[in-house]
Amino acid sequence: QVQLVESGGGLVQAGGSLRLSCAASGRTFSNYAMGWFRQAPGKEREFVASITWTGANTYYADSVKGRFTISRDSAKNTMYLQMNILKPEDTAVYYCAADLNIFSSNWYYWGQGTQVTVAS
Repeated sequence: QVQLVESGGGLVQAGGSLRLSCAASGRTFSNYAMGWFRQAPGKEREFVASITWTGANTYYADSVKGRFTISRDSAKNTMYLQMNILKPEDTAVYYCAADLNIFSSNWYYWGQGTQVTVAS
């Protein structure tokens, strides 16, 4: 059974930092692109960042560019999202996802999500 499990969420003051992790199990994700998405209350889920299976290419939403960094450790089947200079508008449930196609409009595997709350 394939599982993506996020961790690292929590409550942080504006301007602070958090590091999210996404651990994959059940199969190797070395050939899969991985990504982070988020959903704020009352809003649609939105793309945050993604990374190719080699780690050579990364993509970011404009709202997080320069503040968030996505990375992966294929040997550990784990992906990370370093979030700096957090803002109250970053408050959301953050989900990790995996797909063979980094440009997929419907990512195949999803985690359960981890809550990030940024206090002003």
